[in-house]
Amino acid sequence: MYKFRALLFVLFTSLLLISCSNKKGKENVSSTTGWDYNNPDNGGFEVTLGAEQQTGPGLVLIEGGRFTMGQITQDVLFDWNNKPRTVTVSSFYMDETEVRNVDYREYLFWLRRVYTDYPEVQRRALPDTLVWRSPMGFNDPYVQYYFRHPSYNNYPVVGVSWLKANDYCLWRSDRVNEQLLITEGELDYDPAQANQNNFNTEAYLSGQYEGVVNQLRESLNPNQTERRTNFEDGLLLPSYRLPTEAEWEFAAYALRGTTFEERIYERRVYPWDGHNVRNSSPKSRGEMMANFVRGRGDMMGVAGSLNDNASITSDVKAYWPNDYGLYCMAGNVNEWVQDVYRPLTSDDIDEFNPFRGNVYTDLRRDANGKVVTKNNLGRLYIDTVKDIDVANRYNYQKGDYRNYRDGDIKSAITNDWNADDGKQASLRMYAQDMGTGGTSDFVTLINDNARVYKGGSWKDRAYWLNPSTRRFLDQESCRDDIGFRCAMIRVGSPSGF
Repeated sequence: MYKFRALLFVLFTSLLLISCSNKKGKENVSSTTGWDYNNPDNGGFEVTLGAEQQTGPGLVLIEGGRFTMGQITQDVLFDWNNKPRTVTVSSFYMDETEVRNVDYREYLFWLRRVYTDYPEVQRRALPDTLVWRSPMGFNDPYVQYYFRHPSYNNYPVVGVSWLKANDYCLWRSDRVNEQLLITEGELDYDPAQANQNNFNTEAYLSGQYEGVVNQLRESLNPNQTERRTNFEDGLLLPSYRLPTEAEWEFAAYALRGTTFEERIYERRVYPWDGHNVRNSSPKSRGEMMANFVRGRGDMMGVAGSLNDNASITSDVKAYWPNDYGLYCMAGNVNEWVQDVYRPLTSDDIDEFNPFRGNVYTDLRRDANGKVVTKNNLGRLYIDTVKDIDVANRYNYQKGDYRNYRDGDIKSAITNDWNADDGKQASLRMYAQDMGTGGTSDFVTLINDNARVYKGGSWKDRAYWLNPSTRRFLDQESCRDDIGFRCAMIRVGSPSGF
């Protein structure tokens, strides 16, 4: 009996190995030509098989899906700028927490260390610590201490504009990919990088950055013995970036915690269950779920029992995460998102991965086919030119990429101030500048530089903790209650490994 069982086991194992071998063999053969992949004997066309995107540092996988995006509570401001609609968001990654002071200081340290001949690069990236000053409040100590003091290392960075946040995302992408190449053994650390000679992902892939090479990959091409990592190897990660408004709202609601077999049994008001801002679990009952203003002048509670335990911002992990494992998706600081603000965005955005703010460009190349680059303050930029053909195909307004279908090319109108059409209320959204000849220019405050921010902050009432609420600010402006977190596209299967 024992020998019979052993024989069956050996037979089963052999069949399993043969099956796996055949499966692997089929994967390694082109279904189009019948030629083997990764075979130096036939020319060595290299294909990475079975690759899945790895999770970058600090990121959490957000499994996508459909949800009702838009207002679900009373619109107390009567903005009507986020009407409910069903959309689908593909899977993506998002930072577990807001970007911290210590994270941003690491960024500034790198800029100062590398751009030795261009100190203005680091100076322009500095957060504006003067955002803490108030004409009728004594907040001056935060100007000096909040960003630099180690006690605030794990607090969210503030005073960063939308433009500076995007620059941080680009820098982070390059540093993460550089570390991946070092871990892979292809590069060594290069602390001598200076000015233009620094690792940039696009420059490395195009062969414009050498670095300190440790050991290049073995090439299967008979005409070369070794090669650099390329994008098709699947090692390098996509770029870090700001999340879109739809991604941010989807991640904040974290409806996966209120879903059973595709049925959403609770439409959340906040990133947690229920309609209250206090914790309902027996262990922490009554404690505030977020850092916000409870009432006029009440920023933190009563001494001896500080409820939200934060007079200004708080540690990025001071409160409970939502069902995706994301911290402070309500309160603490508002957060920048990618989108350009328009009140009627909900009327015309796509149903799949909705986003407003696209600018279509083509890479400009010289006569030899190389990408034209220019140096701006010591940084390598890719020059771009607008693609008129793309504009004709996708937009009614040529060149008006961010204002798709809104008919607002210049975001400005000129009108006769003496005209009375009975719609004076609608004129309040415009800044009036009396001109000559009895006319006045009405310039809307909503333009292509207005960017959306969401989430509520330590200075906001509970109304703004609802993920559907949205406000806007000029992309070059910054405040003491606005921070940001990074996101990244998920390539491959939506659910990951």
